[in-house]
This record gives sequence, structure tokens and C-alpha cells, in this order.
Amino acid sequence: MRMNRRDFARIAVSGLAAPFLILRAPPAWTQEQSIEETARSFDRLRSLIVQYGDEVIFAEALRGPPLDRPANIKSCSKSIVALLLGAAIDRQEAPGVEARLAAVAPTIIPSDATPGVEDITLEDLVTMRAGLAATSGPEYGAWISSDDWIGYALRRPMDARPGGRMIYSTGSTHVLGAALAVATGENLLTLARERLGAPLDIEIPPWTRDPKGFYLGGNEMALSPRAMLKIAIMIRDGGRFEGEQIIPKSWVDASTMARTRSPWSGMDYGYGWFLTETGYIVARGYGGQVIAANPSRRLAVAITSDPDQPARSAGYFGDLMQFLEGPILRVAQG
Repeated sequence: MRMNRRDFARIAVSGLAAPFLILRAPPAWTQEQSIEETARSFDRLRSLIVQYGDEVIFAEALRGPPLDRPANIKSCSKSIVALLLGAAIDRQEAPGVEARLAAVAPTIIPSDATPGVEDITLEDLVTMRAGLAATSGPEYGAWISSDDWIGYALRRPMDARPGGRMIYSTGSTHVLGAALAVATGENLLTLARERLGAPLDIEIPPWTRDPKGFYLGGNEMALSPRAMLKIAIMIRDGGRFEGEQIIPKSWVDASTMARTRSPWSGMDYGYGWFLTETGYIVARGYGGQVIAANPSRRLAVAITSDPDQPARSAGYFGDLMQFLEGPILRVAQG
């Protein structure tokens, strides 16, 4: 499935925000409001589930589909691909984050790839430090309309050295997903269903494939809010869920160490997850889709929002972060 110009126009603006840490305006609500009062003040918010410890303290579909209906989680998909990388490394299907793309999946590299692509590592891809010019923001439409998404991403010019600064790019995560498919011999849908869906007892529907048949790594996956919450609980609890180790704790620990920093939000970034000073581990998707865990405060949160409106760091996403760090965090301080 390819995106039309209207779809692209909605998505492209999501990467153009300035850091909310610098430009955030005060929210329309107060930090003293309850979770329910604050949630109802957001006209874009579709669903919210908050779990503190073992207790779900708020769960409601305020607008839109019910909590067990899959919703497009947009770029939260990137965090799911990162989890699948950890599972593949644990099973020795991929040699480690330091492995070069040319060693893991040489067949996906086009003969006319940008010089230096062969030295990009899996770690560079999962932290979005591949150095290649972005395929997100204003470049997303041209990339997603091409007949070779992997080749297009790997032919982009080098804007930075691999392993250097963060360049937010769905193309990087898509290349990582394709490399995982080659390394494991299974497509991303199968990997997601076997390694997350089955052990967590969550539904993972098929999603967009590229023209070569690779599932889009980094966008368009769908999970229900209840499934998103299970992912958040698993991350909060070091990769465990209901007594079973789903993702190795060592990978969760490594994933939640700051490796770089977003030039847009100012948030630290690990292996596919944004990190806050208040202890949140956050997956973020266009429109305001959020999977968040705060291990030290025993919190797990799932948020879905209108997927057709941008959620800038200096706008709605910034408001959601203040919601997480205000009324929601406060329940763990009582």
C-alpha cells in the first residue's frame, strides 16, 4: 500500500517541530487536575489507559474505537522493531548491535548505494545515527512513492558520519527491519507475532509492505490500546510480563541508555525509545500515539489520539508529555 499526497501531507509535518523544552506554551489545563479531568480536556485524545503497579487506575476510550480495537500506532512501530532486534540478537540470529549491515544483510544493499553504507551498523540504524539524509518529514512522500524503499534510503547522501548525530528517518528503521527479515529468514509480521504477539496474547494485524515485499519498519503497525499497555508493562518490568521473560532484560537495559538526543524534542534516545529526565521510556507516533513506561514509578501508559493531525513537540505531544509528567506521574507520588 502506498500513501497518497493527502496522507503524506498529514505525516510530513510531524517531523518539523522545534524542541518543546524551548518553545512549550503553558497547557490549557492545570497540573492539579485529575487524570480524568485532564484526559477529557484533550479534544484529540481517543483513548487512555494508566496502570500503577498491578492496578489499572484509568481505562477509557474517550472517543473513537473501543480499547480492544487495533489502532495505527504510527512511529511507535520503530520501538517495536527495536524490540525485535533485541530478540534476534538474543537468539543469535543477528551477531550484535556492532554488526555491519554488509555482514548481516548484504543482499539488500544496492550496487550504487552511497559510499560508506556498508559500514553502517545495526546500532547506527536502531539509534537513527546512520548518517544518511532523512526519508521522514518533507522527504517521506518521495521515499514512500518510490519503487525501492530500501535502495532509496541507502542511496541518500551522507549528512553525517555513521554513529554521529541523530537524523530522524523512517528509512533507517525500515532498512533495519529488512535486515532482520534477511537475518532471521522471517518477515517482520511473523517475527512480531511470534516474539511479542503470542507471548503477550495480543493481536498484530498485517500492515503496509514495500514494493519488494518487506513490511514497513517504522510506521503503520496497528495495536489496540490494551496491547500497547502490555508492551508498556513489559518495558516497565525489564522485559517480563506475567512471570515470563519476553525480551531479555539486558536488551531493555541497553535500550534505555541514552545514545543520542533528538534535535526536535530535546529528549534522549536509546535503542528505539525516547527517554525523559523523569524516568519515562517512551514510544512516540504521529498524531499523539504513545506507549510509555516509568519503571521507578511503577507506571505503564497507553495513549491513542487522532492520527490525522500532527502532534508537534511544541504542541500536542508536548502537552501529552506534561500530562505524563504531571497528573499521571503524581499518582505514583501519593
